[in-house]
Amino acid sequence: MGFLKGIGYNFRGFFVGLKTPRLLFWGLLRFVVVILLAIVAATLIFAYHQEILDMIWQEPASHWILWLWYLVSWLISLALFGLSAIFSYLVSQIFFSVLIMDHMSRLIERQSTGRVEEPDNISLFSLFIYLVKQEIPRTTIPVLLAVILLLLGWLTPLGPVITILSSAIAAIFLAWDNTDLVPARRMNSFSSRFRFLLGTLPFHLGFGFPFLIPGLNLLLLSFAPVGATLFHLDKDNGTSNSNALTS
Repeated sequence: MGFLKGIGYNFRGFFVGLKTPRLLFWGLLRFVVVILLAIVAATLIFAYHQEILDMIWQEPASHWILWLWYLVSWLISLALFGLSAIFSYLVSQIFFSVLIMDHMSRLIERQSTGRVEEPDNISLFSLFIYLVKQEIPRTTIPVLLAVILLLLGWLTPLGPVITILSSAIAAIFLAWDNTDLVPARRMNSFSSRFRFLLGTLPFHLGFGFPFLIPGLNLLLLSFAPVGATLFHLDKDNGTSNSNALTS
């Protein structure tokens, strides 16, 4: 369960998704949804950019400090763009992507084993509510923690160290958001799933490391449930079932 093994499962799931028509459809749908939400959020924020800037600092009359106002305006634009990306990811992840992620995980599990292991005495609606509840802490807490560490990196002399630490934490939790799909669907307790994360940190760091590559990360995130499910199938049943899918 090392670092390189995590990277391998990430790309393995990506290529399996590209070769499987139904997985390819759902992965591309998730990719399009994230992009569209990001565009909509950025458009709304920048449409009110001037009003937001005026609330913070109106354009000064003095030409001596006008340059500083333009600098602040540029920084605010950059911050708003980042916030729009984070907001679109959170909304997509909690209210929409959790359905696609779980569906993709079910598809690959059924294709590999012929069945989906889950509780028998729960309705589809109750399972959906349960999965959404699990998604909220898995998504919001890591993002907030990464933002706090990033701000500390800007404000303290330990900036480079904190920046690297925040990136590693983001990678680990992005990976866990996918590897936790199978245990959550099987309704394992949150404490046991979190202990599993702590016990496999190198693997999760490796699985999430490619998510730090701009551009490529959106594509890999779209198909990450496939690799994460293959990992659990190999862990539970050996490598014969899921390896057959990649041959």
